[in-house]
Amino acid sequence: MSAYPAYVMGTLCLVGGLTGFARTRSIPSLVAGVSVGVLYLWSADSIRRGTANGLEAALGASALLLLSSAPRAAKGPVPAVLTATSAVTAYYYGKTIYALRQ
Repeated sequence: MSAYPAYVMGTLCLVGGLTGFARTRSIPSLVAGVSVGVLYLWSADSIRRGTANGLEAALGASALLLLSSAPRAAKGPVPAVLTATSAVTAYYYGKTIYALRQ
């Protein structure tokens, strides 16, 4: 079990939200990117420390990002990359949680 995917996704979401705001003054991009990014980074820190609910929070952040970006996946490269990376991260953390529960 690794916190690296959550660290990478958290950083990408933070940078993406800030970039979206800087380019288009989009408040929803800023709020969503920072919120999901902070959730990923918190979960990564929890996973690294071995505290409770880090894996579940990373899976939740991945599901949230996947469900919000999937309807827009065909509209351009950014939503497509968000959809793909959140799906891969959700699969990784879902598989990890499932293995730990067995």
